[in-house]
Amino acid sequence: MEILVATENTHKLKELSAIFADHTLFTPHEKGIEYFFEETGETFLANAQGKALALHEQAGSPVIADDSGLVVPALGGEPGVYSARYGSPAGGPNLDTPERNRYLLGKMEGLTDRRSYFVCCMVLVLTPERFFVAQETLPGRIISEPRGSYGFGYDPLFYLNEYNQTVAELPEAEKNKISHRGRAGIRLRAVLDSL
Repeated sequence: MEILVATENTHKLKELSAIFADHTLFTPHEKGIEYFFEETGETFLANAQGKALALHEQAGSPVIADDSGLVVPALGGEPGVYSARYGSPAGGPNLDTPERNRYLLGKMEGLTDRRSYFVCCMVLVLTPERFFVAQETLPGRIISEPRGSYGFGYDPLFYLNEYNQTVAELPEAEKNKISHRGRAGIRLRAVLDSL
């Protein structure tokens, strides 16, 4: 099946293409669609569903959208739905990844509770009345300096106790099996396979 993915993030598209290997995934840009959705929802579900329905309305074809982020309980749930914009000035450009990671580490300075988890809410829209949702998490903790060269975003700071590595130290295939996005994608792939 051909599926539009509501993103222009090449890292995310690569991850999803591996998870949905039996299907062909495209970005809106690749299909000549000008697409923008402002994420104003207060939950991962609101943002993911909003993105998916908005793109489906434009394209009229199956769409996958996700909203994902990092949650740090000791910071009151920050960065949460603002993960990609965390630390950025209001109305200004987003910080780049190293700056955003330094901002997070600065906020966590002196905190002993470094537990955290990634969240991914993924929505598959076939029609506005027929859609499927999966939300998954990946627990870990934030370390004090980046490690690893794989992955993107907060991956170099996100340490997995059971692997004794950060997510950025895991090979891509391993990450896709255990990550929050991988887990949510596997759930929706099972839905697609059952249709």
